[in-house]
Amino acid sequence: QAQVQESGGGSVQAGGSLRLSCAAPGFVEFYCGVQWHRQAAGQPSEWVSSIGNDDATTYSDSVQGRFTISVDKATDTIFLQMNSLKPEDTGTYTCNTYGNPHFCRNRGQGTQVTVSS
Repeated sequence: QAQVQESGGGSVQAGGSLRLSCAAPGFVEFYCGVQWHRQAAGQPSEWVSSIGNDDATTYSDSVQGRFTISVDKATDTIFLQMNSLKPEDTGTYTCNTYGNPHFCRNRGQGTQVTVSS
């Protein structure tokens, strides 16, 4: 099964926006969900947002109202639109599939997001 791949990271100033992408082959076919996590240097990993195969979405309190997760089921691509970015949003963002224990257990290498004040 093809691996999960993130893209779209970069450097922005506070208040700016970025859109991350997560290519997740099998998301539709195997009824996977996708989670985004982030990890700042020297800090533990933090869950950011999830989307289920039924399109149900959840967000951490720290990003609620600023980030939006969505999916393009034609391409098995999950997006994380990040608005009103803050320096504390800086970190490596990774996505992983979850659900079906045989097919939904892939994790990407991550993409770096840096927000300067």
